[in-house]
Amino acid sequence: MVNTQPKRLALFVSLSLLSHTLLAQNEQQTMEEVIALASPIRDSQKAAIEAKQHASNFVDVVSADTIGRFPDQNLADSLGRIPGLAIERDQGQARYINFRGAPFRYTTLAIDGIAIPGAENGRIPRFDSFPAVITRKIEANKAVLASMPAESVAGFINIETFNPFETKGFTLATDVGYGQQSLGGGTIDKVSLRTSWSNQNVGLSLFGSQNSREQITDNREFDLEQQDGKLVVNKVDMRSYQVKREDSAYGGRLEYRPQDSLDRFFFSSLYSEFQDHEQRNQYVLDFKAGAEAMGSSVAPGTKGQGLVIINRLLEDGLYENSTWANTLGADIQLGTWLVEGRINKTNTQSEFFLPIPYSAGGNSLASYDLTNIHDPLIELKTDSGSINDISNYALDLFILYGSSLDIDAWKYKLDAKTDVRVAGLSAQLQLGAMYDTRSAQGHGTDVSQQYHLWGVNPADFLTDDAWDTDFTNSIHATNYNNQALRQALEKASGGLRFTPTEANSINIDEDISVAYAMLSTDFAWGSLVTGLRLESTDYASTGPEGQHSDRFTDILPSVHLNVDVAEDVKFRASLSSAISRPTYNEWRASANIDTTEKQISGGNPALQAENAYGGDLSLEWYVGDASLLAIGAFYRHIDKVIYADSTKVDAGLYVPAFAGEQWDYSGFVNGQDGHFQGLELNLIAQASDFIGQHLDGVGFSANLTILDSEFTTLSGSRFSLPGTSDLIYNASVFYENDSLSVRLNYQFRDDWLSTTENDAMGEYWNAQKRLDLSLSYTLPNLGGMDISLYANANNLTDEIDIRYLGSEATPNQIERYGRRYMAGVRVNF
Repeated sequence: MVNTQPKRLALFVSLSLLSHTLLAQNEQQTMEEVIALASPIRDSQKAAIEAKQHASNFVDVVSADTIGRFPDQNLADSLGRIPGLAIERDQGQARYINFRGAPFRYTTLAIDGIAIPGAENGRIPRFDSFPAVITRKIEANKAVLASMPAESVAGFINIETFNPFETKGFTLATDVGYGQQSLGGGTIDKVSLRTSWSNQNVGLSLFGSQNSREQITDNREFDLEQQDGKLVVNKVDMRSYQVKREDSAYGGRLEYRPQDSLDRFFFSSLYSEFQDHEQRNQYVLDFKAGAEAMGSSVAPGTKGQGLVIINRLLEDGLYENSTWANTLGADIQLGTWLVEGRINKTNTQSEFFLPIPYSAGGNSLASYDLTNIHDPLIELKTDSGSINDISNYALDLFILYGSSLDIDAWKYKLDAKTDVRVAGLSAQLQLGAMYDTRSAQGHGTDVSQQYHLWGVNPADFLTDDAWDTDFTNSIHATNYNNQALRQALEKASGGLRFTPTEANSINIDEDISVAYAMLSTDFAWGSLVTGLRLESTDYASTGPEGQHSDRFTDILPSVHLNVDVAEDVKFRASLSSAISRPTYNEWRASANIDTTEKQISGGNPALQAENAYGGDLSLEWYVGDASLLAIGAFYRHIDKVIYADSTKVDAGLYVPAFAGEQWDYSGFVNGQDGHFQGLELNLIAQASDFIGQHLDGVGFSANLTILDSEFTTLSGSRFSLPGTSDLIYNASVFYENDSLSVRLNYQFRDDWLSTTENDAMGEYWNAQKRLDLSLSYTLPNLGGMDISLYANANNLTDEIDIRYLGSEATPNQIERYGRRYMAGVRVNF
């Protein structure tokens, strides 16, 4: 693995030096004054509402200032406040978006209009590696136009980056923050810098960002059953994670605009990286195996005792992903046509490597008490009552878990638009074409193991450092020095290497050809936008035994009606269609093949894309200049829903010699039809717009979404779509004056089906809620600089995350990570 840290640091230092150089130059020049807005919350809401009001489709907008002034860790947190969007977290950190309660795959992510592949599997966007410094605004398109990617079943999220021509002359924005995670006292560091310069013809912007967060994640997992209404305790899994998560982003934009011309030419680059350094101390306490060893079974009840079999897992591992997107663009006026050309090269990489020393078969007499399931108690009958006394492990193994995926994507995109007259009415005609070619290579999650540790004894790395935990440490566990243990294993083995098996290989080539036409017609009462998009997909998936290829074409119409009911009231209605292609892990032509039993488990290269169609309705009332009241409804029908199940397949897909034979297959299949639908309410209220100027500065925002989804499996069973909560709501109350800004925000979503870590159709997240606070104070203007001090607090009520199987009576995971606090300073010049 190449260490890119020195390069990143060098670039960050270069950005800082460049900004100081430009600042010194500008002190000798006449500058256009940069005015700091006195009401940042109000003004940012006003800008977002204006963008929404004048859009030709159903869209919600988040401005850059809103992103910066919430206590957000990344863009996923920022998006979580949009109506109908909900967050799925990993160890407390926002990572994925359920757009309108739909599966992750139904959302497309783009940067400046260029859709990028999902780093993990080609389809699913992650938002935890994209910091706010890159963002001018975020557009969450819910009713998708013909000019937008067809894979936007639930919606299309476009991140618009900063343009150096927005402000003439030199600008500088920096943000430095420091904080702490309450559980474990881990440090949080944040630093970002964005600088730009432009004159009449040339503009340059550069940015850099680095964020780091250390935390303890407290985790308890269970294997529980219900028997005659009583709980049966099979296993209790106690884990303590020491986590350090880092994200960084670097890039910029160089743009040239010829004199007295509407043309422009630019090059932009964005590199974004996320790293998750994880140390694990884990004990699996198996009461069921202990009872079976004694020739009995576990008695029902939340309390019990008996022999327990103990397994110990230790780890010093790394998860990482990166996106590097480069775009060469030109906008040229050719007569009455404005032609926009883009060439984009994006590379995404995702991998993890988890070396785990695994000691199995230790044993002890023990008792358990799960009366309070949120704080499970296990007491070991050892000399000190500590699990450190266990040394009678029957077997030591070394297990390597790994996965990797490298995607290279080229996009060639051409859009052209011109004003026309249709039946005497003003209209705009837009035509476009795109060719998107991708190559994905890697392997899915793979496991290899060795039956020795090269003479290294994990017990030699045990410390006296007790677990930092909000649970009761009833087993008296202390931490291992996992980093030193890994170093010893690296040295003893000559280097830890992971060799993936062919059964999990991913080798996919995909070409997508696109053409679209869209006509926007203006009427006295509003506008009508009609469009047609054609997407032809040609893919080949190669496995160890052969290759499967296919080609299909989708014709996707859309129509959007916008009616100005009154000057401040707008009605919207739309019909649209979309597709959702399988992820690369699902589409891979590799699998575990048992020719004796005629069984196959793995990818499914013959998987078909899901097709979707539906509609949106909304009524929007724009009150004053910074308030909004809106109600919306939507429906999407999904054909051929993709999920994990068992069925029969033609064995020739994997082994040509067995073509025509129907074998048992376990993996990803197309089920029957499904749908998701919902009702959205959205209020953004400035008190001065409703009550009067005597309450100027007081504001409130709230949104509520009621959702429903369902799909039918091949066997006729019905489930909700992964990610659908029945109820989502957000609420914020704020106050601001010329210098002070205070905002309290609350988020809630109820239970939802999850397949993030488990493909079984029965694992659910329990309801989640978050209470966050942000404060900001702007100092008096100093030499044209806008300086503000801020303090943020996340998860003020110290919420925990819970997953369960089947029902809340049988949780399988409870996770704690504590509150998060940060303070810092922002400077804008």
